[in-house]
Amino acid sequence: MADTPTKVIVDCSTGITEVLPLTAQEIADMETARVAAEAERVEREAEQAANAILKAEILDRLGITEAEAKLLLS
Repeated sequence: MADTPTKVIVDCSTGITEVLPLTAQEIADMETARVAAEAERVEREAEQAANAILKAEILDRLGITEAEAKLLLS
């Protein structure tokens, strides 16, 4: 990493702005949050794919199209 990530702190009462480097703990926390968010995204996409497959299988067993199923459920 060439540059240390920074944070901007603005004191609204004085208008003074400070740009400070992140601490090692803040950088580690950001990385932990990034990894967790990526894992959640992958899990969500896998769940959506599984639901799409299940939906297609059900429609196939019923012998109807998605449009026909929507009509039945409306």
